[in-house]
Amino acid sequence: MAEKITPRSQDFARWYTDVVQRADMADYAPVRGCMVIKPYGYALWENIQSALDRRFKATGHVNAYFPLFIPMSFLQKEAEHVEGFSPELAVVTHGGGEELEEPLAIRPTSETIIGHMYAQWIRSYRDLPVLINQWANVVRWEKRTRLFLRTTEFLWQEGHTAHATKEEALEETLRILNVYTDFAVKEAAIPVIPGKKSEREKFAGAVESYTIEAMMGNGWALQAATSHFLGQNFARAFEIRYLDQNNQLQYVWTTSWGLSTRFIGAIIMVHGDDQGLILPPRLAPYQIVIVPIWRNDEERTAVLEAAQRVADELTDADMRVKLDDRDNVSPGFKFNDWEMRGVPLRIEIGPRDVEKHQVVLARRDVPGQEGKRFVSRDGLVQQVQAMLEAIQATLLERATRFRDENTHRVESYEEFKEVLASQGGFIRVHWAGTSEDEARIQEETKATIRCLPLDVPEGPGRCFYTGKETEQVAIFARAY
Repeated sequence: MAEKITPRSQDFARWYTDVVQRADMADYAPVRGCMVIKPYGYALWENIQSALDRRFKATGHVNAYFPLFIPMSFLQKEAEHVEGFSPELAVVTHGGGEELEEPLAIRPTSETIIGHMYAQWIRSYRDLPVLINQWANVVRWEKRTRLFLRTTEFLWQEGHTAHATKEEALEETLRILNVYTDFAVKEAAIPVIPGKKSEREKFAGAVESYTIEAMMGNGWALQAATSHFLGQNFARAFEIRYLDQNNQLQYVWTTSWGLSTRFIGAIIMVHGDDQGLILPPRLAPYQIVIVPIWRNDEERTAVLEAAQRVADELTDADMRVKLDDRDNVSPGFKFNDWEMRGVPLRIEIGPRDVEKHQVVLARRDVPGQEGKRFVSRDGLVQQVQAMLEAIQATLLERATRFRDENTHRVESYEEFKEVLASQGGFIRVHWAGTSEDEARIQEETKATIRCLPLDVPEGPGRCFYTGKETEQVAIFARAY
């Protein structure tokens, strides 16, 4: 199976698509730009949902659901918002065989419909804050699509909150940014850079947008999640007001934030190799696959019984286990199949292992014999747990090292262009340019400001493009 994958070094984009399809994650739908998320891919999304949902609820948020259809007049109430999304809108003009009195936009994002509802629900300072998240699908009519990374319809979570003060809303915006960072690092083993979007790259209708940016295996960037401080823009557009403690009407301050199924693409591109997926144990649909090996019916019975006991023992310890007892394919085929699917740990059990009261553990992140160990059945749960934690830590360390080795400092625009062309990766520079400067750089190099990082250990310096003194740092990269 691995021979069918285009090598990463040969064509990274083709490699990515090969892996998604051959690992049975997703397939193309009959509608252009749409995808079918297959059970294995959806199981990964469910684990992402679970890890995020725990974090949202721990910070006081609750889930709700809002309509898919949004009156066009709602989108037109916030000028910057409608301008930003107009090219991507899918609009319904007929329903039930009749032309609608007002066209309906299929949800590209929900600030407007939720703003309308918040205006009905919020009356007093006692109603605040409102901390709601929804798990939903959205539609954005993309011109160039790629499975998981950019599709016409995709799944996501979108949080929408309302607060009494600017300070509370800003605190919420950064709190969620920290939640996303914690999730990416601890669950997905992806080292991300939290930062603020430039004025040119911020969300349409936001006052400030924050992001976590990740480096993919080819050095390109991926915006992994965003958190937006919306100020009072949507509150004024939808008249979301409350009576304060002095009985005065005030506009609320709002935020919105989201992470989508494109994060699955990030996991694939950060950790995968020429054999397929490598999934972080904390998110993998199956953390362990057990492959029993036998030559005849007598061995088959003994080996399967032992394999089932191991599976039950690990399952009882809250591990996600798959016992591959297929008898129509060879053990070698199973090894390749589960390597392709990125299962973190494989357990092999043959007749001799049954006799010796042992199993073979094979790590997906360490190829060949180097990643294999014979271990006793005694204390197996603890040994497997320790190995899964080691795999998780190794993936994070490996991705962090790759990012750092491919992050470059430059002092001039000429050096910037040379490094981008020859090495790629992230280019970290002092920045005092304008949106017009940023647009020219993108036109000439295809690189954009991914973020203005919150952590700036460099101190003040001279802008690589304008020569002006500045304390601000930017990260430029080509991006998905």
